[in-house]
Amino acid sequence: MGKRVIVIVLDSVGIGEMPDAAEYGDRGSNTLGNIAKARGGLNLPHLQALGLGNIAPIQGVDPSSAPKACYGKMAEVSPGKDTTTGHWEIAGVVLEKAFPTFPKGFPDAFIQSFEEKIGRQILGNEVASGTEIIQRLGEEHVKTGRPIVYTSADSVFQIAAHEEVIPLPELMQICGIAREMLDGDLRVGRVIARPFLGEPGNYYRTTNRHDFAIEPPHKILLDYVQEAGLGVMAVGKIKDIYYGHGVTEFVLTKGNQEGADKTLTYLEQDMPGLIMTNLVDFDMVYGHRNNVEGYAQALEEFDVRLPEILARLREEDLLVITADHGCDPTTPSTDHSREYVPLLVMGNTLRSGVDLGIRTSFADLGQTVADYLETTSLPHGQSFLAEVFQPK
Repeated sequence: MGKRVIVIVLDSVGIGEMPDAAEYGDRGSNTLGNIAKARGGLNLPHLQALGLGNIAPIQGVDPSSAPKACYGKMAEVSPGKDTTTGHWEIAGVVLEKAFPTFPKGFPDAFIQSFEEKIGRQILGNEVASGTEIIQRLGEEHVKTGRPIVYTSADSVFQIAAHEEVIPLPELMQICGIAREMLDGDLRVGRVIARPFLGEPGNYYRTTNRHDFAIEPPHKILLDYVQEAGLGVMAVGKIKDIYYGHGVTEFVLTKGNQEGADKTLTYLEQDMPGLIMTNLVDFDMVYGHRNNVEGYAQALEEFDVRLPEILARLREEDLLVITADHGCDPTTPSTDHSREYVPLLVMGNTLRSGVDLGIRTSFADLGQTVADYLETTSLPHGQSFLAEVFQPK
C-alpha cells in the first residue's frame, strides 16, 4: 500500500511565547498553557498519552512516563505569525520579509480604485474584530449594500457581506478582484471572504468563508510529493493556503468535526502519499473571539476523536500533530500570537518517547516528511527522521 504521512494542523494551538514575542506585542502568550490555567485544567487523556504534557506544563495534562509519540516543539524562522507564513514554512518556504500589515487601514487611493472596480462603495477599512464589526456596521451594510472591509494585526484584507445582500458568487468575485489588486507593497498574505447572516443585533458569520492566498515563491513539499507519483490529499483550507500547489485531491470542510471525518475517509483509502488537514475552529471560532471555554471544549472534542484516527493508522503510516501559530484567547488581543507550536510524531515503525527538543524551524517537519516519502529535499529544514525511525 505504500508509505503515508498524515499531518494534522491544529490551527492556532500554540504552546508558549517565542523569544521574540514581545516584538509582536505577544509577551506572555501561551495558548495551550493559558487556556488550561484559566479553565482550571484541560481533559486531554489521549494527547497526554502521546506526550503533549511532556512538551510544556499544561494544567490537567501531565507528562507521560512512557509517551506513545515522539514530542517536541517548533520555532518559526520566518517573521510573522499568520496562517500563510506558518503553513508555508512547514512546506519549506522561509520568508525573509513579513507580509505587510495595515494598522491604519488600507491607503485611500487603493480603496477608491477598489470601489471603482467592484462598482460599490465600502464600509470600514479599519482594524477590527470580525464578529464586532459586523454587529456595528451590519445594519448599514444591509441598507446600503456596501461591503465591510477590515483587517487585523495579521496580513489580511477581509470582506464581510450578508449573504442575502451580496450573494456568495458576487462576494467571491469581489474578493478575487481585491486579490489581483493587492500586489507589490500591498501584497497581503490572504484576502478572506467573510459572509454572514442574521438580523440587527444578532448577525453571525457563516461557514462559507473562503481564503484567497498567494502563490508560493518556489516549489513546496506538496509539489515534490506529487512529482514523486504520490497523492496529496488536502482537508479544510489547505488547498487555498498553498494556492493548489501539489494537491491531487481536496475537500473543504465546515468545522473541526467534519475535518476529522474527512481525514478518516482519506485514511480508509489506499493512496500512498500525504494527507494534510487544517482544523480551523480553534482559531476562527474561538481564538479570535477570546472564547476560552469554547477553545477548551474544542480541544477536548479533538482529543475524543483522536483514537479513531490512531486506530486507522497502517503499518507504514506516520502521523504528525502540530500547529501554525498561536491565538491566545486569554489575552486582550483577538489576533494571532507569536508562539512555539507543539510537535507530536508517531507511527508503528517509529520509536516512541523520543524528545525532539526545540526545532529551529517549522521546515524541519516538511523536510522529515520529504525524507520519509523519499521525495526531493526541501531548501530549508533539518530532517529528524533518523531520530525517530525504528531500524528493522
